[in-house]
Amino acid sequence: MYFDTHAHLTDEAFDGDRDIIIDAVFENGVQLVMNSSCDEKSSREAVALADKYPFIYASVGWHPEDAAGFSDASLALIRTWAKQPKVRAIGEIGLDYHYEDAAPRELQRTVLERQMQLAQELKMPVVIHDREAHADCMELVRRYPEVTGEFHCYSGSAEMARELLDRGWYLGFTGVITFKNARRALEVLEMCPLDRILIETDCPYMAPAPHRGERNDPRFLPLMAAKVAEVKSLTLDEAARLTTENGKRFFGIA
Repeated sequence: MYFDTHAHLTDEAFDGDRDIIIDAVFENGVQLVMNSSCDEKSSREAVALADKYPFIYASVGWHPEDAAGFSDASLALIRTWAKQPKVRAIGEIGLDYHYEDAAPRELQRTVLERQMQLAQELKMPVVIHDREAHADCMELVRRYPEVTGEFHCYSGSAEMARELLDRGWYLGFTGVITFKNARRALEVLEMCPLDRILIETDCPYMAPAPHRGERNDPRFLPLMAAKVAEVKSLTLDEAARLTTENGKRFFGIA
């Protein structure tokens, strides 16, 4: 059994065949999916999708690319959605300094901090998006030691990973670990303890080799598990079982 701990099945890339894809994920042994959100629309749709399918769960929150649309009302909505039984984390939240035309960095940090405060209040884990913003993300992590969670699609250094692991965080690994130029990601995966590894598609993005450039979906998740098995000297079944147990523990799924 596999657990895709970070997917975006409400993305418009799936508008033409969403139900077909979801019904097909069992063909490759994917039996749990955490559907992550980016804004009001995707959060609302993620909650609805989790209500529709028993094996899909949801995380709700405002992505840094959507920080300009965040308001007090947004925070109130997250608080309301967080009461739903299948909402298990605040996310995808974080910082993204890659694009010059992105929301101002100060605004991104404010939006992230307000959601970290809510996670602390609600005692919920968070799912962090960190793109070229390692120092500022870590500053927020240190400021809220009671909040733990996952750095999804981890892209930081091994040194940063060690601090996160020491603080009780998990690391998410995507199709990047299958790429030929994945030296840093593989270095972190190699040193990551078995009980802190999460695997994810981040679909429809980040398709693994040999599907790089295609639309990604949860059916490709076994390719990430196979890479984990190779790097950690496990069988594929062991990698699937361990990463699924980690995901269920992290999100509090029985």
